[in-house]
Amino acid sequence: MSELFYNAVPNATRVAPPLPKPRRYPAQKPAQVYLFGTCVVDLFFPEAGMDAIHLLEREGIRVHFPQGQSCCGQPAYTSGYTEQAREVARAQLALFASDWPLVVPSGSCAGMLREHCADLFKDEPATLKQVQALAERTYELAEFLLYVCKVRLQDSGEPVKVALHTSCSARREMNTHLHGRVLLAQLAQVERVEHSHESECCGFGGTFSVRMPDISGAMVEDKTRALQESGAHQVISADCGCLMNINGALEKQQQALRGQHLASFLWQRTGGGK
Repeated sequence: MSELFYNAVPNATRVAPPLPKPRRYPAQKPAQVYLFGTCVVDLFFPEAGMDAIHLLEREGIRVHFPQGQSCCGQPAYTSGYTEQAREVARAQLALFASDWPLVVPSGSCAGMLREHCADLFKDEPATLKQVQALAERTYELAEFLLYVCKVRLQDSGEPVKVALHTSCSARREMNTHLHGRVLLAQLAQVERVEHSHESECCGFGGTFSVRMPDISGAMVEDKTRALQESGAHQVISADCGCLMNINGALEKQQQALRGQHLASFLWQRTGGGK
């Protein structure tokens, strides 16, 4: 987290978050999965959702996308609107009734479903049991490709240098940065370059960017400067909220560098769409 944040928020503490819980993965790929597309993917990065589906289908998996899905409830939850978050989350539960894995092309939304939704229903035992069962079968996309599908990617693209950005919540709750690194390392012509602010927030934080725009703006400025200084030709991320913020800042700065969702990058690099 940026020093600017801690200086501006006196009660902010530097307590290290708990590590993601270890989990057991299925021995075999499932025949069917749900895709939770997330509201940001649906509205701003639909190609990322489609490319996630393409990647899963290439693994021989049938993908179900319930049309009634919307938001995971995270924005309301982190803003303190517990009742509203509960109703949004409750509406999603009814859509994923079959016992199939739920794959999410966003570490932060997957983290909400796996780590926080149970808190919303702690006083509703019957619903809590349903939420906990869904959490156990929820996977972030890169995690699912790596540990459940056990993909072995064959690169068909030209040499390129990329910088990996992982949202702060996805990094700490879901280990998304590690999953992304391993998948990118399978691509022979892709060089992942380090950047000095990799573990720091891009400043988006959902409603944080609205409530504290000056701090948010300073954080994304730090982030984009580090990305440009890294020498990367492209930014890759598994979280579209961060991509929206980073790409918006780069566009405003009139920089050529842009970010792309990991799903789209992997699909294109491995011959998708040709």
